[in-house]
Amino acid sequence: MSQLLIPSPTGNTRIFAVVGDPVKQVKAPQLLNKVFAEQAVDAVMIAVHARPEQLATVIRGLQAMENFSGMLITIPHKFAAREFADEVSLAVQVSGSTNALRRNEQGVWEADNFDGTGFVLGLQRKGYALAGKRVVLAGGGGAGSSIAVALLQAGIGQLSLQEPDTVKADALLSRLDQHWPGRCEVAQRQHLGLADIVINATPLGLSDEDPLPVDLAALAPRTLVADIIMQPVETRLLSEAQALGHPVHPGSYMLSEQLGCYRKFFSI
Repeated sequence: MSQLLIPSPTGNTRIFAVVGDPVKQVKAPQLLNKVFAEQAVDAVMIAVHARPEQLATVIRGLQAMENFSGMLITIPHKFAAREFADEVSLAVQVSGSTNALRRNEQGVWEADNFDGTGFVLGLQRKGYALAGKRVVLAGGGGAGSSIAVALLQAGIGQLSLQEPDTVKADALLSRLDQHWPGRCEVAQRQHLGLADIVINATPLGLSDEDPLPVDLAALAPRTLVADIIMQPVETRLLSEAQALGHPVHPGSYMLSEQLGCYRKFFSI
């Protein structure tokens, strides 16, 4: 790890963090510190483990540091972190969640969410067209809500949301309907058979013992199955879908496409 960092942080070094609970799985520090070192950017990113009951203390403390430039937010804090922003993007406004906060030149804290942007860019870079497609999205949490927004902005025809928390599902669908009326609904089993793309945006798959987030037996042949889990790269969902003849799309593409978004957002 040490060879990926700048030689010696100084008082001029810009500090960034990724905040989550847990943080052992995060890849952003390794990836961004490598970029900093290769391009001689005087900056460093660290992983910060913040439990929910300490989140306000941690984030307000980081924001109080004058040499702290911004942070990435990961599970389970993407909804809660929104309250620490002074201004939010449309993606944050509609999804209700954020995965990036920065201090601008005026000292104002701005929030955006690049989960959805990164996911859509990853699909498009692999040659998948989205216009008019029918999508079943499992998970209406921080990443799932952002992906829903980006998919609709990319022109999908219909979004069916599979989210067991009915309060969370209704709230997200209501916000989405304000911008894309008539194109979002609660997923039913029959929607799986009609879907062109099925996406897992839940934590199911981080462990081999997790149940599958969707019923693969209900899918039509050659339905694209995508996952946002990054570790393991080949989740049980993707492995079993591929064995059934479905094309698959791993979560690593979402993160790799987000790197460019982060660099632009943080001016690095």
